[in-house]
Amino acid sequence: MMIHSMILAVALATPGAAQNAPQAQVQAAMDASVAGWNAGDLDRFVAIYAKDAVFVTSKGLLRGKAEIAGNYRPSFVAGGNARGKLSFQPMAFRALSSVHQLLIARWTLTPAGTGAKVETGLTTLIFERQPAGWKIISDHSS
Repeated sequence: MMIHSMILAVALATPGAAQNAPQAQVQAAMDASVAGWNAGDLDRFVAIYAKDAVFVTSKGLLRGKAEIAGNYRPSFVAGGNARGKLSFQPMAFRALSSVHQLLIARWTLTPAGTGAKVETGLTTLIFERQPAGWKIISDHSS
């Protein structure tokens, strides 16, 4: 009886754990990217983007990881980012397929100086599971 109870418990727990695994992996990738931003490490920050990612900005569409990196490069300084400390608050995850995840999050940039304005907005990110891990293939941030 005890063995059957343990098997049932494992069977019931496994689908939830399997379902949350992509979300946890996406969150870990986001955490690594944020750490790159906050350390002033552009390469670490953009490592989360696929080579062919697209990024929708208020100025237009950026195509490819290199162009996205070029957009952010001016704010990266040794030991940090001139725009402030970055953080994300996940608001919604949705599996789009077995290899695609949607993340909607609030981003916040907190400047180091007193009296400086905190910037915040929303982002919609589509991730694709690739051999190198979960990568952003589409970023629309406002």
